[in-house]
Amino acid sequence: MRAWHHAEQQAVCDVLKPWAHGTILRATRYPNYFAYNLVRVERDPRMSLEELVSVADDALAGFAHRRIDIEDITAADALRAGFAAKRWRATRLLWMRHQAPLPAGPQVTVEQVSYDAVNALRVAWHHEEGPSGRHADEYHQQARDVALHRGVQVLAVRSAGEPVAFAQLARAGRQAEITEVYVDRRHRGAGLGTALTRAAIDAAGDVKDLWICADDEDRPKKLYARLGFRPAWTMMEFTLWP
Repeated sequence: MRAWHHAEQQAVCDVLKPWAHGTILRATRYPNYFAYNLVRVERDPRMSLEELVSVADDALAGFAHRRIDIEDITAADALRAGFAAKRWRATRLLWMRHQAPLPAGPQVTVEQVSYDAVNALRVAWHHEEGPSGRHADEYHQQARDVALHRGVQVLAVRSAGEPVAFAQLARAGRQAEITEVYVDRRHRGAGLGTALTRAAIDAAGDVKDLWICADDEDRPKKLYARLGFRPAWTMMEFTLWP
């Protein structure tokens, strides 16, 4: 799983600079796309919080944000309280691999749509999860460029003709990842997230590995488990928003 994640980052980033405990990644064309401009800590650094922040300040000088991904979850947990005190947002992520057959599910119409067809939903999601303003606008444009370059497939559910939920599927070789599943607040609890995830699994076809990433401290991971995904790896992202 870690190899898939690293390869996906490498496909977008134009700067990959080794450092003592991992890799510094930068995508200079996409400075507001946090997932590609970060300090990746690939093993326990045995460093203080202040030392790690100093590395990020040097590595990401000129960027509006700071981002440190710690792939050793034990080391990340030990640093979490300190990051929180400095107002960094911590997200504990659980990567899961599809390994079991799909159970029977609800009959919901899911269709393939263009990337731009669900733009309003992407903006709503970003307002729930991240910063707003100019940086958010730039992020959405940069995320669009990356997604179109990767040839992502977008699936949606409509209500009264308008998309109210979507999922996104990215492929590379014989692997794929369901990168986004989002349901509008007014339509949650009706099984749309389940229907979209099922549709994305079907759309992935005969891949060797199918991945999905969930917040390890939120409910969606239970949905994914019911649909045949099993835990593979846990890591933590630390982000200081602009």
